[in-house]
Amino acid sequence: MAVIATRWNVEIVEALNEGVVKCLKDWGVAPANVKHFHAPGAFELPLAVSALMDSGNFDGVVALGAVIRGDTPHFDFVAGECSRGLREASQIYKTALGFGVLTVNTAEQAFERCKPGKTNKGYEAAAAMLEMIALLDEVGV
Repeated sequence: MAVIATRWNVEIVEALNEGVVKCLKDWGVAPANVKHFHAPGAFELPLAVSALMDSGNFDGVVALGAVIRGDTPHFDFVAGECSRGLREASQIYKTALGFGVLTVNTAEQAFERCKPGKTNKGYEAAAAMLEMIALLDEVGV
């Protein structure tokens, strides 16, 4: 498994990463089977995820980030292109992707979504990735 996290909104992203680590542990994934990477920001995640998937070294990838709405349209471009690019990478490389990129209006909303526990969006993203790995294996992809 690969986990790639952005360098923006570090406190939020680190809390999401803690959720990923907890989920992988709960599902019995050995830490030795997980490699962690960083990307500059959410806009760069699609290229980074594509590279990880193209390498063929990972059964699944979890992408983590937090895009918080500001006073300009920047949010719309970054959030939209990030999610579109990640979806495209997953489809092109037929690799399970956990989408753990928060797109929120406020930092408070982000912090609500990265609290400890199974409702942590990092935890949920890792669980979705693991379920998709199983599904892809089941259908022979």
